[in-house]
Amino acid sequence: MNVANVMTTEVDCCTPESTCKEAAMKMKELDVGAIPICENEKLVGIITDRDLVIKGVASDLSSDTAVSELLTNNIVVTGTKDMSIEEAAKIMSQEQIRRLPIVENETLIGMVSLGDLAVNNQSSDEAGEALKEISVPSGSNN
Repeated sequence: MNVANVMTTEVDCCTPESTCKEAAMKMKELDVGAIPICENEKLVGIITDRDLVIKGVASDLSSDTAVSELLTNNIVVTGTKDMSIEEAAKIMSQEQIRRLPIVENETLIGMVSLGDLAVNNQSSDEAGEALKEISVPSGSNN
């Protein structure tokens, strides 16, 4: 089974110029923990609720701070709609991420989460293994 069969295709984005408050309000409205950051439909980053708290609030940044200031300068880990669920779970496990943006020609077309993988009977083992790997604290040898 491919990622296209389980991914969310109605994905709302923020722009790099969006404020932390706008991103947080969008997360609340959509009941999600991450918002992709897109510029002219091209995925340029992703911001999580944890980013807003740790890099924003705990660092005493204003809620009017642009989300671009909180984005990590690393390359965004992405997947494709044609990859298998097992491949997606493996990437999520290796990268220790809970959400994988799905792109086509650098354009965001969907998002797959561990929850999406877990609700699919064929992928529940892969999702469980990915969650186990993701949940291991950084630097842990367990």
